[in-house]
Amino acid sequence: MGFRALGRQVSHQARWKKPVSAVYADASLPWEWTVELKAACDNAGIDFFSTPYDFEAADMLDPYVQVFKLGSGDITWLEMLTHVAGKGKPVILSSGASDILDVQRAVRTVEKINPQLALLQCNTNYTGDDDNFNHIHLNVLTTYHTMFPGVLTGLSDHTPGCATVLGAVALGGRIIEKHFTDDARREGPDHGFSMTPHTWREMVDRTRELERALGSPQKFVAGNERDTVVVQRRCVRAARDLPPGTVLTRDMLDVLRPAPEGAVNPFEIDRLLGRTLAAPLGAGQHLTWSHVAPLPAAPPRADNRAVAPAARAPSQTHAAAH
Repeated sequence: MGFRALGRQVSHQARWKKPVSAVYADASLPWEWTVELKAACDNAGIDFFSTPYDFEAADMLDPYVQVFKLGSGDITWLEMLTHVAGKGKPVILSSGASDILDVQRAVRTVEKINPQLALLQCNTNYTGDDDNFNHIHLNVLTTYHTMFPGVLTGLSDHTPGCATVLGAVALGGRIIEKHFTDDARREGPDHGFSMTPHTWREMVDRTRELERALGSPQKFVAGNERDTVVVQRRCVRAARDLPPGTVLTRDMLDVLRPAPEGAVNPFEIDRLLGRTLAAPLGAGQHLTWSHVAPLPAAPPRADNRAVAPAARAPSQTHAAAH
């Protein structure tokens, strides 16, 4: 029966100008090319790997690859997952057109045999339509990080451009899969949304910028903004000329820029109220704590410790027998 049993159900492949079998036949490469492709990748400094679609292909590829990629369509084929995981090499698994139960089942299957697993969020619609951005659901990567803390994550993407790639990297994705072509105007089902040498370079450059920008999760004054702390922040300043001995009230104080090092911060202003100036301040001059007289030492406290009365000797109770 094959695809006839699907009735009116169609996918993006319905747009193809050739039958699916013909497209796959045109794109298929002889297994004998594997050795040559591996050598070409080695010479170019590219890590060669490929996606097997059956046991025989996995066995053929094994001597030539350091990692296996498995497509979304095989996420429920546990025998295939087990066979490839048993090779002992890292496994990259796409998770398109699946739900979280499918993903959990697949992850358990691989990790029982091989902990070297990477999981890619994926949407398997290959049309390249702008509407597809509504269905990428990059936040699934956050779910994967929570549910599978030992698993690398990434994105297998079929949208034009690199917006989704940048989002995936920002959410912790470390592996990106994109289609590649030398000319996006070529005839064929995938060329329109594929990256070209130019757009690939752009994607990598923007990703490297993003990685630098993500930085540290710790919040601190960054090295290149230390000078702006003085210029942008406010400090406490005298609202008018104030002679020594002035007892400070709120109307005598302004909160103005800049804030030189050592100046009293606005959040400390309440601590100034009622304090006495030890040095004169001109109008607009910033306050430091050296302008303020120290608080008088607290008088020694009397020893008010209560002395417990001496305990009385316990009375003796006698029991009389009658």
